[in-house]
Amino acid sequence: MSQLLEQLQWRYATKKMDPAKVVPQDKVERIIEAARLAPSSSGLQPYEIISVSNHEVRSRIQAVSHNQSQITDGSHLLVFAAWDNYTPERINHMFDLNVSMRGGTNEGWEKYRQILLTNYPARSAQENFEHAARQAYIALGASLIAAAFEKVDCTPMEGFEPAAVDAILNLSDKGLRSVAILPLGYRLSAEDWLEKLVKVRRPTSEFVTEVK
Repeated sequence: MSQLLEQLQWRYATKKMDPAKVVPQDKVERIIEAARLAPSSSGLQPYEIISVSNHEVRSRIQAVSHNQSQITDGSHLLVFAAWDNYTPERINHMFDLNVSMRGGTNEGWEKYRQILLTNYPARSAQENFEHAARQAYIALGASLIAAAFEKVDCTPMEGFEPAAVDAILNLSDKGLRSVAILPLGYRLSAEDWLEKLVKVRRPTSEFVTEVK
């Protein structure tokens, strides 16, 4: 655990990445796997990750992301995209997957399925998307921690035009909407003004309230 905390102290939102360095594919896969294993509400996992290594596609995304250089200077870009809505088909798919992988079902599980099938599709698509987006951010956090553990630099971003990114990646065809992007790469120390600055976080005394 102390090693992980050391790596979290090491990580920062990298401002300048080295375009000559490529993150090994096995590291990218483990960073994505951490997101896949992240918890989500009711286990529905209402998001997907699009891993973009194609430079031309990343250049198009950069153009609608305030030209942030990490998007093309890094070697990979992870796009976290949430479901645009909860549908009976999506809910049933995840419940059926549970039944298949766990070798059966029970009355309580099927009652819970019906609760979600009654409540979720009845809500507005926007409310459901916002709920799904919050789950995607949990997965984003898992990837940030995994990247630190792998000593891979990254910069979580909301500074992009979601509709434009959705169009570039044809996300609407999959019923998805982009919510966050995560360039992966390696810091270019000589040109990154942020690397040498002290990490600033509130002290534990201001951050934690204990209720005993």
